[in-house]
Amino acid sequence: MANGDSGTGAGRVWFITGCSTGFGRDLARHVLACGDRAVVTARRPEDLQEFAASPQAQVLRLDVTDPAQVDAAVKAALARFGRIDVLVNNAGIGYFGAVEESEDAEVRRMFEVNVFGLGRMTQAVLPAMRAQRSGFVINISSLAGIKPFAALGYYCATKFAVEGLSGALAQEVEPLGIKVIVVEPSGFRTDWAGRSANESPVRIDDYAATAGVKREQLRAHSGKQPGDPLRAVRAIVDAVRSPNPPRHLPLGNAAYDVGTARLQALLDEFRAGEAVARAADSPQN
Repeated sequence: MANGDSGTGAGRVWFITGCSTGFGRDLARHVLACGDRAVVTARRPEDLQEFAASPQAQVLRLDVTDPAQVDAAVKAALARFGRIDVLVNNAGIGYFGAVEESEDAEVRRMFEVNVFGLGRMTQAVLPAMRAQRSGFVINISSLAGIKPFAALGYYCATKFAVEGLSGALAQEVEPLGIKVIVVEPSGFRTDWAGRSANESPVRIDDYAATAGVKREQLRAHSGKQPGDPLRAVRAIVDAVRSPNPPRHLPLGNAAYDVGTARLQALLDEFRAGEAVARAADSPQN
């Protein structure tokens, strides 16, 4: 059986978190239109009424920071469809502020959603995927998980964490027939900056030219980003259907251009320090 193939003739079963808006909602619409089945989740299921009448969809309440809700949602999905073929860890929030300006409570809340919630969902779904010896875990990261940006320090930290966790997870589960894909979008018209990202009320003048400028840019460009969410969700579905799914899926021109430039700059820095790095080991006897 191919990885992620439901084997039922009814299409794959997708479990998608954070479907109130943005990628999550668009992806749910697209996979249902493709004939697959979808577990469509959000903290407020009343926001998902458009999916309620579909026999191919299951609408569930889910706050990924609540372990009881995570366990209940996974059990309900397995009871309804018998399997989960694709987990999409899409639920996430942002936060704007220089590192020094950032509020501890807001930062911890963001880590709870973006990192610990993602990990909790993955742990909950993996037993079923291991039993199937097939499946996909798709983690929505960001260009900010590859390249850091002023005013997004702690947000970048959550996405760098997602990148590291995903890489380790891939090594652990690929021998079991489970694929891991990290999606790294640049700017997309999902209203992330306008609705899903809080902002520190603290403003320190010394950061006005760096974090301050970036904050204003993020707000001003909300809804005007070049990325098309519908093209993005099609790319995600195509990646799952691919005979050789990628581990990394950058989406958008900036994701590719800025991301590859960041990787090259990092390589250049490593090479410049090669002599120092190699000299740090104990001399061989």
